[in-house]
Amino acid sequence: MTTPRSRRPLLFFPLPSFSLPIAVLCFIAVQPCATNPAPAGPTAGPPSGQRHDQPYALIFGTVWGPDDRPLYGVKVKIRRADQKKAHWELYSDHHGEFAQRLPVGPADYLVWADLKGYKSLTGKELHQGGEVKVHVDKDERQDVGLHLKQ
Repeated sequence: MTTPRSRRPLLFFPLPSFSLPIAVLCFIAVQPCATNPAPAGPTAGPPSGQRHDQPYALIFGTVWGPDDRPLYGVKVKIRRADQKKAHWELYSDHHGEFAQRLPVGPADYLVWADLKGYKSLTGKELHQGGEVKVHVDKDERQDVGLHLKQ
């Protein structure tokens, strides 16, 4: 007596005797990747010597071009007003935004765009009016806009 199973065409791999829904199989295949994701990349972490669960101040800003559109890939430098060299260097993202965690406490910071080596899409040289002064009292967020000119 022949069964419908014996009439199946011969495949390169044997079929299991049980069948799982495709959604379950996809979940099982993706699960090892989801449990241990790779880091997304460098982020603005806490200041040196500070843990993630401690309070912090935050400078959040946007770099604007001469046409009032956000600029990507501009190097932004931040330093304390009483120091000479930049302590933090970061780049604006695809939305023209940047963020840097700072230690808690009253302090003045200077924020500016370092345009050395930056090429705009129009090919024209960009300039900044000057440094932007930011005052932080405690664990708070200060928003800054860096407007560049041609």
